[in-house]
Amino acid sequence: MGRKVTVAACSLNQWALDFEGNSERILRSIEIAKVHGAKYRLGPELEICGYGCGDHFFESDTLLHSFQVLRNLLESPITQDIICDVGMPIMHHNTRYNCRVLFLNRKILLIRPKMIMANSGNYRELRWFSPWNQLRQVEEYFLPRMIQEITGQDSVPFGFCVLSTKDTCIGSEICAELWNPSRFLPPDDSTVFSVFLSPHIQMGLDGVEIFTNSSASHHELRKADQRINLIKSATTKSGGIYLYANQRGCDGDRVYYDGCSMVAINGDIVAQGAQFSLNDLEVTTATLDLEDVRSYRGELYHEPRLCHRIKVDFSLSSGDDVYLPTQQPIKWHFHTPEEEISLGPACWLWDYLRRSGQAGFLLPLSGGVDSSSTACIVHSMCVLLCQAVEDGNSSVLEDVRRVVGDDSYLPQQPKELCGRIFTTCYMGSENSSEDTCSRARDLARQIGSTHMNINIDMAVKGILGIFSVVTGRWPQFRVNGGSLRENLALQNVQARVRMVLAYLFAQLSLWARGKPGGLLVLGSSNVDESLTGYFTKYDCSSADINPIGGISKTDLKSFLLYCIEKFQLTALRHILAAPPTAELEPLTDGQVSQTDEADMGMTYSELSVIGRLRKISKCGPFSMFCKLIHMWKDALSPTEVAQKVKHFFRMYSVNRHKMTTVTPSYHADSYSPDDNRYDIRPFLYNTRWTWQFRCIDKQVATGSIILKTEQHLATRSPLGNHRG
Repeated sequence: MGRKVTVAACSLNQWALDFEGNSERILRSIEIAKVHGAKYRLGPELEICGYGCGDHFFESDTLLHSFQVLRNLLESPITQDIICDVGMPIMHHNTRYNCRVLFLNRKILLIRPKMIMANSGNYRELRWFSPWNQLRQVEEYFLPRMIQEITGQDSVPFGFCVLSTKDTCIGSEICAELWNPSRFLPPDDSTVFSVFLSPHIQMGLDGVEIFTNSSASHHELRKADQRINLIKSATTKSGGIYLYANQRGCDGDRVYYDGCSMVAINGDIVAQGAQFSLNDLEVTTATLDLEDVRSYRGELYHEPRLCHRIKVDFSLSSGDDVYLPTQQPIKWHFHTPEEEISLGPACWLWDYLRRSGQAGFLLPLSGGVDSSSTACIVHSMCVLLCQAVEDGNSSVLEDVRRVVGDDSYLPQQPKELCGRIFTTCYMGSENSSEDTCSRARDLARQIGSTHMNINIDMAVKGILGIFSVVTGRWPQFRVNGGSLRENLALQNVQARVRMVLAYLFAQLSLWARGKPGGLLVLGSSNVDESLTGYFTKYDCSSADINPIGGISKTDLKSFLLYCIEKFQLTALRHILAAPPTAELEPLTDGQVSQTDEADMGMTYSELSVIGRLRKISKCGPFSMFCKLIHMWKDALSPTEVAQKVKHFFRMYSVNRHKMTTVTPSYHADSYSPDDNRYDIRPFLYNTRWTWQFRCIDKQVATGSIILKTEQHLATRSPLGNHRG
């Protein structure tokens, strides 16, 4: 009958500027799609060069090498008899566009430029690309000579158009075009602005039956359901088949692209790819009946929005498909936030390790929640690696052997693999307690890391000795009669010595064991500490990478509870029960007297709320105060709320400069203070916030007057207010 179509959406672990590897993964995905009977193959956004090229997009080399890869794809016999949809940057009329190139049997069918740029949060597409503003318009694009030699075409259509095959109609949208409802386009006649709706809406109104979306969407905790709901909504409104192909992995930056390629029809998900995986590619296919789309739309009202159509002498369906089964709706499995922390950062760490050429990780393990969370993520990574090897993933095994420097190595257990690639060290001082030392040791034993105890007192005394020789003074802790300046400086010396020693042992500990290679230093400061600057600049927070830098303390505690059950890491119970402490001040009777929350002047749960208001709700001091007096009304008075808000903004502004040097961290939450690109703000503030705090004070005073008036009226007799 010729009405059932098989389509493929591919998640590829592409790497910025790795044209060789990217090309191989694209070809392998096309080959797998064909094996499954697909006639249309969709890949992720900018898959040829990699999405995260950054300012390399400005370079002509990036454009040149992208076309060279495209030429290889066109020439390959693997790409025959299937419509291939690949992503690459293209220069048209001296303007750079983020494009999809659709080709079939050595002929380019069309080039579709992106119309709505992703330009918020982690994304800066308008820095490198221009949006295509000509709604439903098509121009002629003259192909480079190297492509003309293969296709025999001088030019191809370039613009917003759709493919019309013998049996259906296919239209593309690219990533952010799904997420944005509409925008205004420049006027065509200098008087009228046109409203641009999401492409799937306009294409659906013109009878397009298959929508495709190539994406480079990064992971955030609790975000996956947003994608699912958008795609289900897109096809619930007007029917249709929707293919979504997202990149996967770390392509050289702070974000992890989390796959989730899928196929939907008429509001139902029928095929789902994995969100987290060590596989370099995954092809999600589905066979669907076009008549289901037509029947669904039969009762809907359509106001045609004509799109330019490119006729293609090709069918996605076959002539005899009556007995060909179709995919049925499935229930999407969502990971819990704890599972996401266990999987996302672990996959990101593995990509970083195998692509960096290093031999493993080194982590200063303090016995607290944060460093223990980093250790558990590495352990989770080892669990994933062993499972992948057991499942027969030869590429993962090859990478593991290269990392450990043993071509015959076969990992048996996560604990054993952990001992090969993970070194932990407890760097104690005279201010450290036996409790934290034993907690670090117990956790290291349970996860299997190679563990060391390092005493830093000799190094600290040596540095202070140099200072004393030069100045003739020896600073003292506050408990010993020293000033606040002395107290803070003595804490910072200890913290910074730990950073220096961490890098020394990362470079030479394998050498001392007679093994090749060096280790990447892992950081373990959480998002709340980064927000307030509650860490020493150039201490152990200064590392090569940090898997928990975008995760809140609250989420990390929940994650450790999950690890106790998932991995049977019972040592975590004692870690969770202990108060968070930096252990940089002298002990009192052998016990810790310094705690993080006392030092910060607020709890981690309060910081989490404040952090979300600052970034997600975009609150300054006054707006934050106005919201918190209602959110915290049962616990704090307006005066106390004002004190909390002022204290936070003083801490934040005094310490913001630390974010300019903070370790690159896995982006996991939407209130991350990452200064690199996500949270762009000054690092030199007027820390008095005089105008803003005065507004808060006035509001507190006004509120006090109103409250006293209400209390006074409430105590008066109703008869006294009666008017006859």
